[in-house]
Amino acid sequence: MDDHLPEALRAVEDELAALLRRGRALSWEVAREVHPNLEPNAYGLLLWLRRSGSIRLTDLATRLGVGKGTLSRQIAGLEGLGLVRRDPDPTDRRAAQLSLTEEGTRRFDAARAARLGQIRRTMKNWPKRDVEDFARLLHRFNETF
Repeated sequence: MDDHLPEALRAVEDELAALLRRGRALSWEVAREVHPNLEPNAYGLLLWLRRSGSIRLTDLATRLGVGKGTLSRQIAGLEGLGLVRRDPDPTDRRAAQLSLTEEGTRRFDAARAARLGQIRRTMKNWPKRDVEDFARLLHRFNETF
């Protein structure tokens, strides 16, 4: 990217700040929909578990870029809320497979449906191509950030 775009970069920074501010507020709201005692940053963890079905703690820690100890503490909290379970890994008795419980899946899916409804309402007048471009560019940004 050319260095002669300082105004465009400042505009990106401003819009990212607004998006992050709204995202934090939404994270609190969605987390409370999943469970009243759920920490807001746990929604992303539940999303990964929902997508994976079942995943080893070490693999999830690598994907999320967090330490195993930190992730293990977060998982323990989610287990205590009845949202996540650890099962022995059939291929390695030292490892555990993580997955959502039935209750965790039910609660997550309900909260996610509400969140997707908000996004759908926000973007309802956008052309399909704009929504696709927005998703593609956000993905590209997140992959390279």
